[in-house]
Amino acid sequence: MPNWITTTCTLFSCAALFACQTPRHRHSLPSSPSLDARIETLMTRDDVKGLAVAVIEGDEILHVRAYGARNVERGLPLENDTIMYGASLTKAAFGYMVLQLVDEGRLDLDRTIDRYLPKPLPEYPWWQSLQDDPEWRALTPRIILSHRTGLNNLRYFEPDQNLTFHFKPGASYAYSGEGINILQAVLEEGLGLDVKQEMRKRLFDPLDMPNTSLQWREDFADNLADGYAMDGSFEPHDERSFVSASGSMDTTIADQARLWRGLLSGEGLSPELRTEWVRPQFPIRTLQKFPTLPMRDTQTDRAEPIELAAGLGLMTWQGPTGRNFAKGGHNDWTGNLVICQETERRCLVMLANSVRAEIIFPEIAEFVLGETGYPWWWIYPALHNDRP
Repeated sequence: MPNWITTTCTLFSCAALFACQTPRHRHSLPSSPSLDARIETLMTRDDVKGLAVAVIEGDEILHVRAYGARNVERGLPLENDTIMYGASLTKAAFGYMVLQLVDEGRLDLDRTIDRYLPKPLPEYPWWQSLQDDPEWRALTPRIILSHRTGLNNLRYFEPDQNLTFHFKPGASYAYSGEGINILQAVLEEGLGLDVKQEMRKRLFDPLDMPNTSLQWREDFADNLADGYAMDGSFEPHDERSFVSASGSMDTTIADQARLWRGLLSGEGLSPELRTEWVRPQFPIRTLQKFPTLPMRDTQTDRAEPIELAAGLGLMTWQGPTGRNFAKGGHNDWTGNLVICQETERRCLVMLANSVRAEIIFPEIAEFVLGETGYPWWWIYPALHNDRP
């Protein structure tokens, strides 16, 4: 266990420090009919347009169902094979695929990226703004996947829309999709790989995910989920023609159920690297996740008792039943969240084309998994800052 993790009850009460609690009785998973009724009640209460849910235990997918509408205006129902926007769930799958390359000896988590690229990163047009900043040479796959690059989440948040390093790589945590895209370039330019095809070959095909892609496909057009903002306003599903390891995945709830069953079981990855994927890489002590850089200097001790930390493309924490990991995906019209209990070998997958679903995520998670200790106050502070 890393030496930054406090492991005794002398500094925190055992009521707060989940790791010191006596394990509770195993929470019983709800039946599908009771889960259906609960979800439908919550969706009606909070005006959630569309939501799809999967429940996984061990090697079994116990529940997969879509609720509500993929397009309210046209009266089209959301279905298990409806194409939904995966958003940043892409990062977790990409991180897993990167570890497969590490398993094969083609990539080293701690080797700097300048040793892979055939020419300096700033000589590629998309990263020209870094030409006067040598910090990029300190980047490694581990630093990138654990969100410690020092780069903004998206370049569009910079005043001039040009990337710059805001702290020395590795020194701090600040969520960055731009960093993930740099690692994509390392695989493509340095290793000569096609990331879209590698994800297809290594994950989507072996795990039987026929309706998932990092790039728009014309056959998706017949069964798309359009999006709905917090105020209920409509946004059509966009066609993501550029492959982005940080968030271009289109998918379905049926495919995501098979994906997370595979990732939970460690399919296609050695036990050592599967453990590394969810191992705490760096402590997270920011008051909330977004906005990325402003939150870096707003620290809190609230996350310390649960050992909140960055994994490799996901986040991890200690809950009442042991180690948990999760990944979300969000924009103004999308709310996605996967929560997995490592010890219990259970996952809850929630995909929503209505961002209002984030209001009801805590109640669904508790109903399905019991108390997980998930830091709702960190992920969705505007909605759940009053939650423990």
